[in-house]
This record gives sequence, C-alpha cells and structure tokens, in this order.
Amino acid sequence: MNKVAKTLGLVLLLALAAGAWLAWQAQAFLRTAPETPGREVLFDVLPGASFGQVAASLERKGLITEARKFCWLARWKDWDNRLQAGRFALSTGWTPDKVLNALVNGMPVLFRVTVPEGLTWWQTAKLLEDAGMVRFEDFSHIIRDQEFLRHYGIPFGSAEGFLMPDTYLLKKKDVPDAAQARAVAGRMVDNFWRRAAALWPGGKPPPREELKTCVILASIVEKETAVEAERPRVAGVYRNRLDKGMLLQADPTVIYGLGLNFHGNLLRKHLNDSSNPYNTYQRPGLPPGPICSFGVAALSAALHPEAHNYLYFVAKVDGGNHAFSTNLEEHNKAVRRYLNKRRMARTSTQ
Repeated sequence: MNKVAKTLGLVLLLALAAGAWLAWQAQAFLRTAPETPGREVLFDVLPGASFGQVAASLERKGLITEARKFCWLARWKDWDNRLQAGRFALSTGWTPDKVLNALVNGMPVLFRVTVPEGLTWWQTAKLLEDAGMVRFEDFSHIIRDQEFLRHYGIPFGSAEGFLMPDTYLLKKKDVPDAAQARAVAGRMVDNFWRRAAALWPGGKPPPREELKTCVILASIVEKETAVEAERPRVAGVYRNRLDKGMLLQADPTVIYGLGLNFHGNLLRKHLNDSSNPYNTYQRPGLPPGPICSFGVAALSAALHPEAHNYLYFVAKVDGGNHAFSTNLEEHNKAVRRYLNKRRMARTSTQ
C-alpha cells in the first residue's frame, strides 16, 4: 500500500512539475518580445489565410518567437477566426499578445482589394465602394474628368479599359471623398501604363489611333474567352473581320452598350437596336471605346494576333474552348453542335 501511495505521489509530483514548467513556458512566451529594441515590420494578412499560415509567417519575419504557442494563445482567447485582411505596421519589440490584438482589433495601415479581370468601370466602382475605398459617384466622376484623362494620356471619354485589374493595397479613409477616388483611380491607371510598358514595341505605346484599336480589341478579347491560349486566335478573328470590312458581331460589345439595363439575356431586339453605339451587329468597325478592364494576356493578344484565316468562332461548351471556322457554313454547323450540347445538358439536369 505504501508503495502504491509513493508511486501516486511521484506521479502527482511530476504532473505538478510539468504543469509548473508549462505555465512558466507560457508566461515566458507571453512576456518576451522577439527583439529589444524592436523594429517596425509591415506585415500582410492575405484574405482567406488560415491562422496557422499567418502564425508561421509571423515567426519567419521575427514578429513572434513560436508559431505554435501563438496559435495556442489565439485559441485560448477564441480569436483564431477573427483575423483582418490587410497590411499592418507591427514591431518585433511587441509581446505576442500585443501582436495578436493588432491583427484582430487594430486598424490596418493598408487594405487589400482585388479587382478581377473583365469588370466594367461601374462594376469596379461598386467593388471599391463595397470595400469602403471610394464613393461610387466620386469614382464615376473622376474617370470621366477631362483633366484626369489628359494627365494620364487616355484617348477616350472615360478611363474604361485603363483601370488595371490587380490586387491593390490601399489606404482607407473614414469617409471616402473625391480626393480618395482620384488617388485610387490614378493608382489603377498608373499600374496599367507600368504593366503595359513591357508589351509595347521598344517600351513605348503605339501611336494614338493604333493604341485605341489595341485597347478596344483587348477588352473584347478579355470578354470573349477565359482560355488564355485562345486569346491571340480570337484577336486574329477580329483583325481579319476588320481587314475585310465585316461587322464584328461581338455579343459583349452589345451587352456593354446596354449597361445596367442588361439583365442576363441578350435578345434579338438588342442585336437589332442600331441606336446602341456599341452594337457591332449594326455598326461597322470597332465600338467607340473599351468595354472592360483587361489583363496583360488580352493586351498581348491584341498586339500580337495569331495569323490565320478564321472569321468565326463559337463556344464548344459554356465557359470552355471555342470552335473556329473560316466560312459561314462551317460556323453554322459549329453553332448547331453547341446548341445541341446545351439542349442535352439541360435535359440531363431535369
């Protein structure tokens, strides 16, 4: 009996010692900053990043000493699902608790906003407004402001097509104003010219009229196909049609001209409406301006269209590759195949 009691006592003593050691380790972690004195580090929390990923990155940058213990701290406070996305000004001289509090309750110095490819200016404005960066009305005004357009060398009546899709780190005001909209729009246009410079022959943009053609064509290519390998071929189709004096007959241009009045179904009356300046079924040549923001792949395709004899294309399946044809008879067959596939797909889901 005495032997059992001694064993239990030893186990209890070891458990108490282990608990005390763990408590000491935890307190040491909580009280100790990685560096003294500390230095400022700008730290990015990406949207959708897990807490473990953020903790590991904090450790690599010297902002905490142990990622595992930092995760334990967050779980204990029930804060491991409350991270904010953005760029934070942190310090290696802060304790782990202060770092965690800044990421959960602090104000990022810069906020991360992603503008995807293919958005119209009004979709971009709405996205930025929803993110708290601008007011829709301010953004709408500035991208049409003549002084703004002259300053940035935009040869159209708006900055449509020059609002470069990308992920931006932006400052946020408590109450966005016109100056904020100008700064954001200017940042996006600057980014367009910077990224496009790598594509221009000799690093310089083409003459004004050729620039307009390339930008408009790039925006149409962006809307016509999401398959990057197809983009030069699609650009070649439209170049061929322009060279032959054919109507472009591009659905996305008609849809753009309808603006907010488009509700998802392109109808025959829309294709027959000659009052729509973007209706390339009724009006020859290119539309009057770009129809969306496009990526560098679409711009490269417009600058370097594939040389071929194709004049038509139609989707093989929704959202996928396209079938290209050199004549109307081949094209009509491809259209019928596409419609049959759609019909069969609808039947199978009913």
